[in-house]
Amino acid sequence: MPGNEDRNVIWFVGAGPGDPGLITVKGRALLDRADVLLYAGSLVNPALVTSSPAPEKVDSWGMHLDDLVNLMAAHANQGKTVVRLHSGDPALFGSIVEQIDGLKKRNISVRIVPGVSSVFAAAAALVTEFTPRGVSETLIITRPAGKTLEKDYIAELSQYPATMAFFLGSEHFADITQKLACPKDTPAAVIYHASWPDELVITGTVADIAGKAEAAGITRSALLIVGQAVRGIDSGYQHSHLYS
Repeated sequence: MPGNEDRNVIWFVGAGPGDPGLITVKGRALLDRADVLLYAGSLVNPALVTSSPAPEKVDSWGMHLDDLVNLMAAHANQGKTVVRLHSGDPALFGSIVEQIDGLKKRNISVRIVPGVSSVFAAAAALVTEFTPRGVSETLIITRPAGKTLEKDYIAELSQYPATMAFFLGSEHFADITQKLACPKDTPAAVIYHASWPDELVITGTVADIAGKAEAAGITRSALLIVGQAVRGIDSGYQHSHLYS
């Protein structure tokens, strides 16, 4: 039976980047006691969906926003434990604000359980950090213009000495790299399916990374990382005062 904390509440849970072991302990506990599990299609590892004993599981891929919100609200109003499972961390390109807004208008509360973002799984795949001392003090997370974004600020943002991570750009790597204001020999990497069993890491430079990704057949589910931090221990980092 759900507890009082579950009545009129939707739990938004970050599923992590792909590896089922990277969901948080709290997220795992919610999957284990969910009455209804709504998940974001193929973006979520099916192993997580299968492992949940929830009697009702709904793939939200292609659902209209109002239908999705109405479904969640109806179950929450019945006192059921409703878990909305998002890939990575819901706060990054999770399109959750419009869901929260719709639920609020139906007097339904939302609680969010953060998840491990694929951007950090990408750093793990590269065996590096995004902010090595003396190399980069800033991480910029952004996306390119496309069907759902009219204008981006890639040229402007890339003038800073930062590490850049591009989401939602697997089909636009060539466009992204053409817009970058940093030198063409700046290190770059494409990480496909970070933390999944079929993870693939491709390294290169701004000049050639798009061509390398295309040659590898990567057209979806990949992140582009740009900056000296991509080189890891060869980035020219300075020793941190933390270990002085």
